[in-house]
Amino acid sequence: MTLSSHAAKVPAVTLGFWIIKIFATTLGETGGDTVSMSLNLGYHVSTGIFLAILIALVALQIAADRFRPALYWATIIASTTAGTTMADFATRSIGIGYAGGSVLLLAGVLAVLWLWNRSEGSISVESVKTPRVEMFYWATITVSQTLGTALGDWIADETPLGYLGGAGLFGAMLAVVALLYYRTAISHALLFWAAFILTRPLGATVGDFLDKPLDHGGLALSRPIASLVLLAIIVGCVMIFPQRPASEDVKSTGSG
Repeated sequence: MTLSSHAAKVPAVTLGFWIIKIFATTLGETGGDTVSMSLNLGYHVSTGIFLAILIALVALQIAADRFRPALYWATIIASTTAGTTMADFATRSIGIGYAGGSVLLLAGVLAVLWLWNRSEGSISVESVKTPRVEMFYWATITVSQTLGTALGDWIADETPLGYLGGAGLFGAMLAVVALLYYRTAISHALLFWAAFILTRPLGATVGDFLDKPLDHGGLALSRPIASLVLLAIIVGCVMIFPQRPASEDVKSTGSG
């Protein structure tokens, strides 16, 4: 069968998609910190746990015969929690720092996107219809989630902006990307991935604001409880917002 005869197994990029994605990235921060910090398992063990879960879910996603919303969003959550612990492991345990980690991971995202485009001729979400393209898709997502964590921590911890200021900065950058989408001829696929990356540091700064100590500028909320509340919100959003697969004949922010 040709690529066009397969249905995409990823969702159409709508407002609901972005809302769920931001909640998922916030959950990734609080959930990752719950396992690595609150349960005191450390970054190395936590990364191993979340990577194993992510690999299993990606395998199920690729094996699925069609777009399954629950499976898709579970895989996104797994990628963002794995991204949290992987970024923390790289920037803190290895010691390359937030700036070094962000630069290295940005190069990683660009490299995966370049390889994807060179191999398939497109980085559009509507082209995610074959196992090989799905591998590129999930590799890009995982590296971008890790990049977003390092970038969010860098801005929140090493600049005067703090958590709320960092969230405001990344929210403003997302607004600029949206403006570019509607007002310019810049590739919609590139703008989609720019927005996808920026939602992660937005979620990271909001998540840190929720669970960090008061003397660090946070609200000192319980990480496990915050994670459970966010998970409930995500489940509710998936049930409320229409979930349909991406389609070449439907305009979306992921189109090329």
